[in-house]
Amino acid sequence: MSYIPWLDIHQDDFPPTHQALDDPNGLLAAGGDLSPARLVHAYSLGIFPWFSEGEPLLWWSPSPRCVLYPDQVHTSKSLKKLMRKGLFTVTIDQQFEQVIQHCGDTRQHEGTWITEELSEAFINLHHQGYAHSVECWQEGELVGGLYGMTINRVFFGESMFSLKANASKVALVFLCERLNALGYSLLDCQVKTDHLVSMGAIEIPREDFESVLYANREKGITPGKVKLDRMELDKD
Repeated sequence: MSYIPWLDIHQDDFPPTHQALDDPNGLLAAGGDLSPARLVHAYSLGIFPWFSEGEPLLWWSPSPRCVLYPDQVHTSKSLKKLMRKGLFTVTIDQQFEQVIQHCGDTRQHEGTWITEELSEAFINLHHQGYAHSVECWQEGELVGGLYGMTINRVFFGESMFSLKANASKVALVFLCERLNALGYSLLDCQVKTDHLVSMGAIEIPREDFESVLYANREKGITPGKVKLDRMELDKD
């Protein structure tokens, strides 16, 4: 039987990621808390929280890791045609709390991992400039979007939702275009899904993923918000 360590709430340290379990893939530790400091530290190491209501706080570092390089996002002919019609308007950081709520609501039947505790933690990160949302609108109504956090030119995607067909795809393509223009290394998708693969996501070894994080970490952790009007990452 395999065991994982229990994290002390007063310490932000994590065990080495190579100690993560193979089954379930990537389970590394339990416990700790969702303080901004711990979350920023965890994501900078490629570790993320993933747990359901009623479970202890679980931390993961799966291998392989699903990622999407911003300049390699796949946009199908039908999606390009749809985007040219101008049916959707896309914004960044306009309705973060609504986006995270929709992401949780659309997965209630699956047993969402976006608990109230996790939502509050990411809202705090949003206020600090780390967490961001992309909103997709149609006729003034929020119909799709995604959220995640940015550290050192890496966007760590958390979840997305669609209330209209292709709305989340439009949001993802828009985000990748912005990330590419801003010089971001990659978009972390955590775990592979057919939807992400159809958009160009691939799996890479944990070691390769962490190499990117390590190289970027040398530049320093800098929070910021994407400003659409000036195409640059501005600090708050």
